[in-house]
Amino acid sequence: MSLLIAGSIATDHLMSFGGKFADSLVVDQLDKLSVSFLVDDLEIRRGGCAGNIAFGLGQLGLRPVLVGAAGEDFADYRSWLERHGVDTGSVRISEDKHTARFVCTTDTTMAQFASFYPGAMSESRLIELAPIAARVGEPTFVLIGPDDPEGMVRHTRECRQRGYAFVADPSQQLAFGEGEMIRELVDGAAYLFCNEYESHMIQQKTGWSAEDVLARVGTQVVTLGKDGVRVVAEDAEEIVVGAVPGVRAVEPTGVGDAFRSGFLAALEWGLAHERAAQVGCVLAAYVVEQVGTQEYTFTRPQFVERLATAYGDDAAADVRHHLV
Repeated sequence: MSLLIAGSIATDHLMSFGGKFADSLVVDQLDKLSVSFLVDDLEIRRGGCAGNIAFGLGQLGLRPVLVGAAGEDFADYRSWLERHGVDTGSVRISEDKHTARFVCTTDTTMAQFASFYPGAMSESRLIELAPIAARVGEPTFVLIGPDDPEGMVRHTRECRQRGYAFVADPSQQLAFGEGEMIRELVDGAAYLFCNEYESHMIQQKTGWSAEDVLARVGTQVVTLGKDGVRVVAEDAEEIVVGAVPGVRAVEPTGVGDAFRSGFLAALEWGLAHERAAQVGCVLAAYVVEQVGTQEYTFTRPQFVERLATAYGDDAAADVRHHLV
């Protein structure tokens, strides 16, 4: 059995400008805008939702299978993921496109100029899941995260066709997708991940009520930011797990991806939803305390201790023997 993590693979190029963009803009000449800014620094971070989730699973001792498309420039990122427990053998390498890239410059007021280049990500629609399952074994779950929209739809349809249990995680694509596509991505999922705002967006765009959504998925997992997470399912008592206390929040990017890693790891270990949410919240706490989505580290004893402090000794006991 295996976990297939399908979604975006990207690098983030983050720059800082020591002044204010507004000081260089002439309001009545914006139609002729042509400006250049001398930046103070450049940070290149590994990212993409699938890359982040797979990294988190590797940190917890699993061997997830990354499914996505990247460019020839993926070599260093591939080596990083492999060193951290991720199977990258099913990543499609484009012959003529670079790995997806987010380029962003931020000034002292937190204003930003940013661009996103999808690049090789568009080729994820060419990836078939069956050969991957033949290589690594029948998947426990296939997580279908934000990616090329056609690729997301193809993976979802193949999961239904072949009987693979899938996890719907449309995330950023909800803002751009129409109701028909979102219904296609959600219907029949074993789990649906979203935040509270996205939960309402799903209802609005699909025309489904909250009850309609639950009737079409096994379980809905709704992250609530600093308030933790809510897990709901038909004919089951709602579960609410608070966030880890005492977190020193630095940067929120990638926190949701880390939560998904922890939740899926606990499911793979055979733990119940409450424990899965707790493991997810602890892993998310490590991410929010760092800049960068894959810069966190911990030892197994440190993770168990933090879990015990946040959620009690019973939670730690249930997880300890899985973190070998």
